[in-house]
Amino acid sequence: MKPHEMDYAQVDAWNYKDMPEGLACEAGSSARYVTGGWRAMRPVWNEGACKNCMLCWIACPDVSILVEDGRMTGIDYDHCKGCGICIHECAFGALELIREDQAKEA
Repeated sequence: MKPHEMDYAQVDAWNYKDMPEGLACEAGSSARYVTGGWRAMRPVWNEGACKNCMLCWIACPDVSILVEDGRMTGIDYDHCKGCGICIHECAFGALELIREDQAKEA
């Protein structure tokens, strides 16, 4: 049976054998699911040190580097998992990684 032909009304009762492979319920649905809540580490952006080279944006696996008009504008903490790849790629020290429990919400 194809995923779009399945009855999802009882999905909570399914076991692993009932789950379809590669299920995507609808296109673009990942934007609605906040996945950054389990993050242990948080990237912090220093706008003054940023050269807008966009290496962090290219490398981010979660598309969490916010950009407008070719310039970084911040970090999407709703989807950032805190992997640290952006920090590793930043050659200018504009990003640092801190523990999530030390972060101060704006």
